[in-house]
Amino acid sequence: MQDLSLATPAAGIKHFNALIDYGDTYVQPLILSALSELLPKDSYTLISPDSVPTNSTSPTLHIQQYEELPFETLLDQPATTLANAYIIRKALIRKHYLSATAHAWSTKNPSSALSRHITPTVNFEVDYAEFLDDALLECFELHEMFARNEDKEESEKEWWILKPGMSDRGQGIRLFDSEETLQAIFDEWEAERPDSDDEEEDDENADMHDGGDYIMTSQLRHFVAQPYIHPPLLLADNPHKFHIRTYVLAAGALTVYVYRPMLALFAGTPYTAPAASPDLGAHLTNTCLQDGSRDGAVAAFWELSATQPGLPTSWQEDVFTQICDVTGELFEAAARTMGTHFQALPNAFEVFGVDFVVDAKGTVWLLEVNAFPDFGQTGEAHADVVEGLWEGVVDVAVKPFFGGEAKVEEGGMVEVRKIDLGRR
Repeated sequence: MQDLSLATPAAGIKHFNALIDYGDTYVQPLILSALSELLPKDSYTLISPDSVPTNSTSPTLHIQQYEELPFETLLDQPATTLANAYIIRKALIRKHYLSATAHAWSTKNPSSALSRHITPTVNFEVDYAEFLDDALLECFELHEMFARNEDKEESEKEWWILKPGMSDRGQGIRLFDSEETLQAIFDEWEAERPDSDDEEEDDENADMHDGGDYIMTSQLRHFVAQPYIHPPLLLADNPHKFHIRTYVLAAGALTVYVYRPMLALFAGTPYTAPAASPDLGAHLTNTCLQDGSRDGAVAAFWELSATQPGLPTSWQEDVFTQICDVTGELFEAAARTMGTHFQALPNAFEVFGVDFVVDAKGTVWLLEVNAFPDFGQTGEAHADVVEGLWEGVVDVAVKPFFGGEAKVEEGGMVEVRKIDLGRR
């Protein structure tokens, strides 16, 4: 087999092999297009998973699903191997770890954006519904909320949101306003869960069961509860709640970028207050939970109307500024205070889908961080957003690693934090 590393490189870029096998028919052609647009054709050679030379030290780019990435090679050959995921990033992508990251950083840095843009979070662990009382013994914030709600009218009660710590795609999320409501949620899951004594491995990529909305044993251990953001910002021309999907690129160890084009993802039914609507369709904005029949579930954020009641016409720029501040702080917090659970490697990069909601006053609140975000939710109408994202990834994360020079396009990747972790 020819040693591809000996091929004549384009000026400034060392020739490398590119193994692009993302495993998603929506994203795969967009990544290939980004490489073609940003790199000279003679600077790289596409290879397939079954054609990787044994014991090869040729410079190689791996863009694959997490489970397929050669992490041993990534660690053994840091100067020549670049991959599209960090090995460990639980501090960001697991909800109970995320809350711990924000708490640890905010405690040391009280003026941090994280202290102003993440709601107080209660963490607890429970294996079975019958043990919920024991699990909540030290959840003082919840007991205080339960007590305050006892004498309030239904319309005045506080509501909290429950999230399984290891769920994704919106599964397992519930709203509650009392201990009785919370107990009923767990009782329902207990009744729906199949009989099994098997424990699922608590790893980086444990998912919800594909066959239903019950919670598997591994997800049942960890939960977070937070005050529900009410009322959210509702657009003058759209009564549906929405959240903002922001794509964030973490490159090396460590530069963090926010991709300026963002998406607004809308709930399936018009918004009503939690007390007035038991229908989660009014509150959950994950498009994967919708049947796909409703037009307008996804919109380009910057195409939303600048005129909104009670907000300045600069509200979108204000929101973007807050998102950049929070994102920079979050990744620095994970890198500096949770090093065991977020290990940024100089020869890796990763794209995250970071979700925010905006309240009626225009304040941004961080919801969650998703590894390997479901780009397919974007839809064909906004494929240009994902294509531009990957062009930015190739520009600032791939080209410099192989000797090229990044040429950041205005309106694309915005650098929000550069941290020297001393890793080369």
